[in-house]
Amino acid sequence: MLTCLIFCLSLALASCQYFGNYYCQSGRDVMVHLFEWKWTDIQKECTWLAEHNYCGVQVSPPNEHRIVTDPSYPWWQRYQPVSYKMGSRSGSETDFQNMVAACNDAGIYIYVDGVLNHMTGGGWGTGSDGSSFNADALQFPGVPYGPNDFHGTDDCSTWDQDIHNYQDPTEVRNCRLSGLRDLDGSATYVRDMIAEYMNRLIGWGVAGFRIDAAKHMWPGDIEAILGRLNNLNTRWFPVGTRAYIYQEVIDMGGEPIKGTDYTYLGRVTEFKHGKNLGDVVRKNNGQRLAYLRNFGEGWGQLGRFDALVFIDNHDNQRGHGAGGFGSILTFFEANMYKIATAFELAWDYGHVRLMSSYNWPRTIIDGSDINDWMGPPSNGGGSTKDVECFNGEWICEHRWRQMYNMVRFHNVAIGQPVSNWWDNGYQAISFSRGNRAFIVINNEDFYITRTFQTGLPGGEYCDVISCDNNRPPCGNTGGSCRGSYSVDSDGTAIFSVPNGEDPMIAFHV
Repeated sequence: MLTCLIFCLSLALASCQYFGNYYCQSGRDVMVHLFEWKWTDIQKECTWLAEHNYCGVQVSPPNEHRIVTDPSYPWWQRYQPVSYKMGSRSGSETDFQNMVAACNDAGIYIYVDGVLNHMTGGGWGTGSDGSSFNADALQFPGVPYGPNDFHGTDDCSTWDQDIHNYQDPTEVRNCRLSGLRDLDGSATYVRDMIAEYMNRLIGWGVAGFRIDAAKHMWPGDIEAILGRLNNLNTRWFPVGTRAYIYQEVIDMGGEPIKGTDYTYLGRVTEFKHGKNLGDVVRKNNGQRLAYLRNFGEGWGQLGRFDALVFIDNHDNQRGHGAGGFGSILTFFEANMYKIATAFELAWDYGHVRLMSSYNWPRTIIDGSDINDWMGPPSNGGGSTKDVECFNGEWICEHRWRQMYNMVRFHNVAIGQPVSNWWDNGYQAISFSRGNRAFIVINNEDFYITRTFQTGLPGGEYCDVISCDNNRPPCGNTGGSCRGSYSVDSDGTAIFSVPNGEDPMIAFHV
């Protein structure tokens, strides 16, 4: 105990306040963001996720939010909190509790998107759980919050209290993000109210939180809030397990606020990861797959154990935040998206989160999507439709075979080093993960035929990109399987790798 105390004091308590470790069932690691799904649909989906070896689900903000009718019920209304009550577009408090319990029982853990930096933008009205609010008067009686709980003119010097200069850390953290009323995270009462909300969810079985807009909060304020959190519910988690925290910090370089300002608290969203992989797969500016040999820290990204990584998220798939339409890959560019995701899941870097989207009529004019606001498939009046994967409305990328089989590949490869790297100097690469898994990716305009060192034990393997199983019988319930491949006793195998659609072949034990 004394040793721990001395150690903590020497690190300004940082070590004893770290929340970047996550808990999964054995042999699982990957989470999926079921964006704008209802709690009842997530509860059903957790059975499928458990069968396919996912670890957890990021859910949309569950608390009471503003109801926006112009434009008509946009997705971003979920990011304008009215209170910490639990009636939202995704369902009721009871629905949420039932979902968490059922998913935990299946070994699928729930990570809540926590909007802690702010409340709504200007105006007044009634929220999704019946609470009134007047943002112009800084009155949110559903919490309750009043004018003394927000940053004001004493803290923010801009003429309209909005952020204009991202080179000024004080302005970024004390002024309003797009007019959203900015909570004073240094106030004890605000910290207590936020922690009370988070602890209520932890008590119901939630496993952790994404902290939305963490870049706009002082790290010390986040630390003070996290220091108030209870350990996770011992019905589902080992005694003493802390909530898993990953913080949204968009750091593309060029600004004084850095992702590393927050890594002592927990993981940080690494937006450069998806942009960099998008640029490589798109072959932007002469980028090549061959350059990925040192991908991660060698590309100026966060440390591998500090990063929460993704190809796209709910913001940048709409052209918001980091990246842009010319870099970020989404389901709209399905083949390139699958290439990037296959590499992400095969590579040894970061904690991977997949995206599960809904469709919308993307229309890019002058670099912006004029329909970027559109909410999930709706019955009208802001009521979200039941999820039906692959019906043209719900995309469900996490259910694509190329995705969920690579999740299994990823799980098998955990703890194994990248080995047997090969590239052709341009757009074809292969590597193994120790003696457990092997992948080759061909982004050339022609087939690649050669002898590959797979690192695997000799035997017959199925290509998990195109087949159902990793060992014969290979099978494919939804199309054409490339069949089995023979690996010699020395780990080598001779085969051709296609270009074009699904230009990857992956094996694992």
